[in-house]
Amino acid sequence: MKIDLNADLGEGCSHDRELLQLVTSANIACGFHAGDAQTMLQSVRWAREFGVAIGAHPSFPDRENFGRSAMQLPPETVFAQVLYQIGALKALAESEGGELTHVKPHGMLYNQAARDGQLADAIARAVKAVSPELLLVGLAGSESIRAAQHHGLRTREEVFADRGYQADGSLVPRNQPGAMIEEEEQAISRTLSMVQQGRIASVTGEWVTLRAQTVCLHGDGPHALTFARRLRDAFAAQHIAVSSEI
Repeated sequence: MKIDLNADLGEGCSHDRELLQLVTSANIACGFHAGDAQTMLQSVRWAREFGVAIGAHPSFPDRENFGRSAMQLPPETVFAQVLYQIGALKALAESEGGELTHVKPHGMLYNQAARDGQLADAIARAVKAVSPELLLVGLAGSESIRAAQHHGLRTREEVFADRGYQADGSLVPRNQPGAMIEEEEQAISRTLSMVQQGRIASVTGEWVTLRAQTVCLHGDGPHALTFARRLRDAFAAQHIAVSSEI
């Protein structure tokens, strides 16, 4: 059994270089919610150094709220914004002899696209316009995955080690109880359940069936490195290989 382990990087945290030695895929902020050209380039260089797959992490234009504000933008506006962000990171990756492998939307853009077919379609079209070879990473079982598949893109269905799930398979909003799993043992147990059994208990007790191909490890928490090491150890103990190629 294999699983990809990804982290959102280039967002201003101090331990990105260390985290890149523990994950297999990096989603690099493209400037709309965090990061800038120099940070993007440095993140690409570190990812290349440690053999980590390079991905774009586009967002709504919302630096003030770290990309977590809901926005109702026309699909063509989202298409252009996502295309712009992916293209910028692709150019930086290729300037260093690297290759862009995937795209994972950030924050509220990610969450809204998981439910909104039109928004998901705009993102998928932008990814395909840059390169039909790119993977699109989206919430397992979501509209994002369906839109990408409709456009002939390869997909990678994502689960979250430290987030609560609702009965419909969506994430519990961050402003509601149960959104974050703070206890590490619980987070590891839940992650193993998703990877090995394809299911997770929702906040209301129902079992949610999902496909886990990549696990998101949030890199902005105070204990991110410790948790990443513990999760890697748990995967090794269960003979689960960690790789960006699954």
